[in-house]
Amino acid sequence: MKRTAVYAGSFDPITNGHMDIIRRASKMFDSLTIAVIANVSKKSLFTLDERVDIIRRVTEDIPNVVIDNFSGLLADYVNENGFSAVIRGLRATTDFEYEIQMAQMNARLYTEGTETVFLMTNPGYSFISSSLIKEVASLGGSVKGLVPRYTEIKIKEKLSMEEAK
Repeated sequence: MKRTAVYAGSFDPITNGHMDIIRRASKMFDSLTIAVIANVSKKSLFTLDERVDIIRRVTEDIPNVVIDNFSGLLADYVNENGFSAVIRGLRATTDFEYEIQMAQMNARLYTEGTETVFLMTNPGYSFISSSLIKEVASLGGSVKGLVPRYTEIKIKEKLSMEEAK
């Protein structure tokens, strides 16, 4: 039986913390889908298509990674695609409290016995969040070493386009 997993999020932008989870999870499963959520309630720096493109570029060296996008409930997406597992990254105890609540609710909604797998982030990335990256970059700070190089380039391009408006 092929073991498939999904790692879902807004990835706005994808960080080295996300990449750490992706690389580790990709070794645990035959196929890992990175599912980018189209969350219209969030103010995003990048469009859905831009996020998908960035993730595709920064994961192109990981052969069993597939990039997709979805909207709506994660449980519906999981059920429609028959994933064996849902990957969630944890940075701190505050993440755990939120994530365990979500995992328990989703467990009630999954139809095929999908498991939630929690991966602790590498301590070197535990302080990184997409929100913090956007804030630092928008205020002119360096995000070098906190995001993949291609992501860093795209952030700079996007912010200079925003400034030009």
